[in-house]
Amino acid sequence: MTPTLPPYGQSLSLLTDLYELTMACGYWKSGLAEREAVFHLYFRHHPFGGGYTVACGLGPAVAFLRGFHFDESDLAYLRGLRAADGGALLDPAFVDALGQFEFRCDVDAIPEGSIVFPQEPLLRVRGPLLQCQILETALLNIVNFQTLIATKASRIVEAAQGDPVLEFGLRRAQGVDGALSASRAAYVGGCAATSNVLAGKIYGIPVRGTHAHSWVMSFEDEAEAFEAWARAMPNNCVFLVDTYDSIEGVRRAIKVARGLRERGYEMLGVRLDSGDLTELSREARRLLDEAGFPDAKIVASGDLDERAIAELKQKGSQIALWGVGTRLVTAHDDPSLGGVYKLGAIRGEDGSWSDRVKLSDDLQKVSNPGVLQVRRFSLDGEALGDVIFDERRDLEQLPFDVPPFAESEDLLQPVIRDGLCLYEPPGLPSIRRRAAAQKALFPQEALHKGYRVGLEKGLAAQKQQMMDRYGVSVAAGEA
Repeated sequence: MTPTLPPYGQSLSLLTDLYELTMACGYWKSGLAEREAVFHLYFRHHPFGGGYTVACGLGPAVAFLRGFHFDESDLAYLRGLRAADGGALLDPAFVDALGQFEFRCDVDAIPEGSIVFPQEPLLRVRGPLLQCQILETALLNIVNFQTLIATKASRIVEAAQGDPVLEFGLRRAQGVDGALSASRAAYVGGCAATSNVLAGKIYGIPVRGTHAHSWVMSFEDEAEAFEAWARAMPNNCVFLVDTYDSIEGVRRAIKVARGLRERGYEMLGVRLDSGDLTELSREARRLLDEAGFPDAKIVASGDLDERAIAELKQKGSQIALWGVGTRLVTAHDDPSLGGVYKLGAIRGEDGSWSDRVKLSDDLQKVSNPGVLQVRRFSLDGEALGDVIFDERRDLEQLPFDVPPFAESEDLLQPVIRDGLCLYEPPGLPSIRRRAAAQKALFPQEALHKGYRVGLEKGLAAQKQQMMDRYGVSVAAGEA
């Protein structure tokens, strides 16, 4: 079993927005705390202007839920919070009740590595209203970020067209947990390795790296630096050649590589970190081939992303290995997934369900009511379309035509029941393979120009009825 990432094994109950706790206190005072409710975590738009998203973060989310509790230091802090009048913000009896908190929710989730689309619940949390509510912020924090980075990594790996992509973003990531989470998600999205050694230890991700410009600058000249590196790390020689003059650096690396070969070692490659990477890589490739090093790889780094890589590929660069850092781990061009967590239904005092919907003049911000599930239809191994439906009514009327012999799969799977974990997290290599296999299920046109996702017609009608009094309309079947 993959070890639990610190700090998820300790109390993180206060990793939340204050209003989650004030609402929880309000539910407790109003007698609503134990009322059964259903919440859905989903997103409204694909990130990066793309046509697909890679679900990620379920493992850490489950680890968070399994360890959820309020310890004495948490309770002491909450007792010390003050309202505007100087009195206690939270009722002391409520804080005492939190000390007895036992997680009793059901959680269903779409497996990590799955290809997902807007409005589809990635997680469904069902249980006492107070408990469901208090989990909102942390679940969004975990799932939003890792899903965002896994998607960015997938796009970059796709642009590299089979070349390995290395994640080099630790030094530019947003803090310690941001760096670790990004390394994990980038590997799920298809990156081959990371420079982050702690992520390698915790998650078993392959780690890669050689030397920086400072190594070269620590010696009197570049040739001496390369020679020293070859002596120190003869079995890990990728020479960074752009400290002074990239092409001269390649020539010096070749000279050192000849000496390495005489000692029974091979130079792995050279790395370019600046300049015209297309022209430099072409010339570097020519020099390496002519010198008898056709297997030496040309590695490139330096503010790369999927657009830069695609452009370099189109121009005919000879780069075989891509180091991507800042623009991957910070999701540079779209730094937030924008996932939300909305109430879909709540039980009344008589035990009957009452659906809930969040309304808006922006139709994409109108939530879907009910207890939702997602069914994916496929034929001959190719995804045809997804239908969001209320599982209390099952799937009665499809919003689009599906061949009668098509196969189907419900995407939300049981993870936790009554607080007990049913989920044994797969290893990251397995999740990574799933992400690649899932992507292969979808035609390229569907991934980049639009894939069919719709509401079951009965659910669409229920949603419309709830919207009618406000004069808001939605097309039947529109998700």
